[in-house]
Amino acid sequence: MKKPCVLLDTNILVAGLSSRNGASYQLLRHCFDGKFETVASVPLWLEYEATLKRAEIRKMHGLSVRDIDDLLNNLAVAVRPTTLHYLWRPQLSDPGDEMVLETALNGAADALVTFNIGDFKAAADIFGLKLLLPADFLTTLKRSKP
Repeated sequence: MKKPCVLLDTNILVAGLSSRNGASYQLLRHCFDGKFETVASVPLWLEYEATLKRAEIRKMHGLSVRDIDDLLNNLAVAVRPTTLHYLWRPQLSDPGDEMVLETALNGAADALVTFNIGDFKAAADIFGLKLLLPADFLTTLKRSKP
């Protein structure tokens, strides 16, 4: 059976690293365990890094800059690198989210996992991209176990 492939929005990484009690943390564990694949582009990867290293975010998750580098290096194993060939801008109200949408579409992700469903809904409907909250994707993963 083919592993699901999704794009994890930056907010999923922040939530997963900030609390061990939620679905986002469980998704990160499953990602590291190879239960699913994720797509990322260079711009998205740079956003992951910049966001996770921000002082206010580091206070939330308690990781050092070196810890974040190690985490991203380990996460890279589960990533399908994605090149952005097409730019469909503008599609979203937040220009900062455009490259997230473009990465999911160019990477042929099965879904975009995000807390910001409303921000992506109209464009996702146009392109037929599935949007999932972390708990919904976690449920999907549990159902697809052999």
